[in-house]
Amino acid sequence: MPISSAEEPRRDIIFCAFTGGLRAKPGEISLAHQGVLFLDELPEFSPQALDALRQPLETGQVLIARANHHVTYPARILLAAAMNPCRCGGGPGAGKCRRGPRCAIDYQARLSGPLLDRIDIQLDVPPVTAADLALPSPVEGTAEAAARVGRAREAQTQRACGLNAALDLEALERVAAPDAPGAALLAKAAESLALSARAYHRTLKVARTIADLDGADAVRRIHVAEALSLKRQWAGADQAGFAKVS
Repeated sequence: MPISSAEEPRRDIIFCAFTGGLRAKPGEISLAHQGVLFLDELPEFSPQALDALRQPLETGQVLIARANHHVTYPARILLAAAMNPCRCGGGPGAGKCRRGPRCAIDYQARLSGPLLDRIDIQLDVPPVTAADLALPSPVEGTAEAAARVGRAREAQTQRACGLNAALDLEALERVAAPDAPGAALLAKAAESLALSARAYHRTLKVARTIADLDGADAVRRIHVAEALSLKRQWAGADQAGFAKVS
């Protein structure tokens, strides 16, 4: 799948350059339209810049309002972001934070709940160890994974509803309705984890995509469970709450 653009803004980028210039020119978000916007050390961006991501992640557009201009630019982006557990690094061993849990709590609190609610996949990535480096190469390499993604994308195109990320509610209910066990799990998760309506529907989209990657025609319980587990704030930050719905 070709990527039309890839943008990696500086962390000290000013708000208007992120969303759009003083003369309502496209900003970094719109320049990444139909491509990848990569934000490294996500909490280091200003709160204003992070809040500006909410609209394009929801609608695929960014509205620039200036004194003499009101312009809407396309901004259908794939947001990829990375961050350390805390500002000190927070890794194991020599990199371990010595300021205590409050350091991680304060650092991660820079990301608002509404923004996190729009990020469908959140994963903790452990550091690579010497033992990991000695392991043999995985059976599925980059080329094989790309081919599987291509087949999943083709399956979505053939359904004539568009890609999963862009499905409206009517199409989502038609193509991503899970089987009975999957629906029961999602309903239980919605209650136990207090899922917003947005999180509920985004979980269905992720589950449908996982099913496409598996080559499955229907969304099953295992796909719903995996989609729920890919949300760090449910599966990592509140293990006890997630265990109740597993």
